[in-house]
Amino acid sequence: MPIPAAVRRRGRVLPALLMSWLVGWAGGVAPAQAPEGPAAVVLPADSPRWDLQGKAQVVEHQGRKALLLNGGAAVVKDLVLRDGIVDVDVSTPAARGFFGIQFRLADDGATGEFVYLRPHHSGSPDALQYTPVLHTGLNWQLYNGPGFTGAVDIPKDTWFHLRLVVAGATAKLYVKDMDHPALVMDDLKSGVQKGELALYVLTGETYFSNFQVRPTPDAAWERHLPPMAKGTLTRWSLSPSYDALDRNLERAPSPAEQQAIPWQEVDAEPPGLVVVYRYRAAPHPRVSFQSDFSKRLEPQPGMRVVYARTLLNADRDQVQRLCLGYSDDVCVFLNGQILYRGRSAQGFRNPGFLGIVNPENDTLYLPLKKGPNELLLALSELGGGWGFHARLETVAE
Repeated sequence: MPIPAAVRRRGRVLPALLMSWLVGWAGGVAPAQAPEGPAAVVLPADSPRWDLQGKAQVVEHQGRKALLLNGGAAVVKDLVLRDGIVDVDVSTPAARGFFGIQFRLADDGATGEFVYLRPHHSGSPDALQYTPVLHTGLNWQLYNGPGFTGAVDIPKDTWFHLRLVVAGATAKLYVKDMDHPALVMDDLKSGVQKGELALYVLTGETYFSNFQVRPTPDAAWERHLPPMAKGTLTRWSLSPSYDALDRNLERAPSPAEQQAIPWQEVDAEPPGLVVVYRYRAAPHPRVSFQSDFSKRLEPQPGMRVVYARTLLNADRDQVQRLCLGYSDDVCVFLNGQILYRGRSAQGFRNPGFLGIVNPENDTLYLPLKKGPNELLLALSELGGGWGFHARLETVAE
């Protein structure tokens, strides 16, 4: 899901989640009442507090003055929000689209949180998606399942209500039904505790009205981390990122080359992910095969690669099973020798393939020698999240 070129600011890409808050108390369906608390900030669609970016304008739609976004964002000016309740009405005639709310945006929109709806997946398990935005990169391939995706029926071409409730390290999104959340985000991942707020549409004509945000008292910051499975490889060294097309990815860097690399020590986060966007800027290449499957073997300009290495200490010569999930392209080396190359990018294995990451994606068998063994990954990115999840298991003899 690329970031539209139209959505840019001061020469830099705003993370596919420019935040902007809209509304207008125009006639039609009245918004659901938010709980009592501090005074709400109510913004009509034509309020001067909207910072409209990309394809964004004020229009009349279905009897209301509304914000129309289609590859654009509406950011609320002069608002920094930690915890609060956001209410807005939405209507979209689009057959396909991605629209939602960005919150706690920091670093000019480069980092924050994003929850969005996919009307073309209405009723499906991934009709809703939450992802952190890190260094302008979305991470929906890495973060998925409970707490990240959810099913809901998304009305077409009629007004319906959204409510986002943000409290500490958690958030809830309500869609139509204000009594039961459609998605509970029980562990927000960006690490940003306060920031800007915006409405954002990647693609697909979408209208917003009746917008308000009500700040609420700060809730306790309580993380709900998933467990780390036995055998998960957690300690890694990460290289800078390089142009993947300038390197022979099927050759491991020599010992002298590795010695010259300024390695950064990183720890996998539960349940075992190494999320590269936390440490390296997102590249945003234009991937040709996502629109033309016949081009999937062509070089992809803009693809970047990082090397990640760790040491495996074996008490004897043995074979160990490596369970590996990755995004999007990997070469696996053991003691300098290549064992495997794979690509798990969106649209690569078949046109509908999403490239969702989990450690059961692929299995390799590592012939370990007694003593230290160097495991090295050359990991390249094409979009949707840059990272891997590796777990070692004993092979029965």
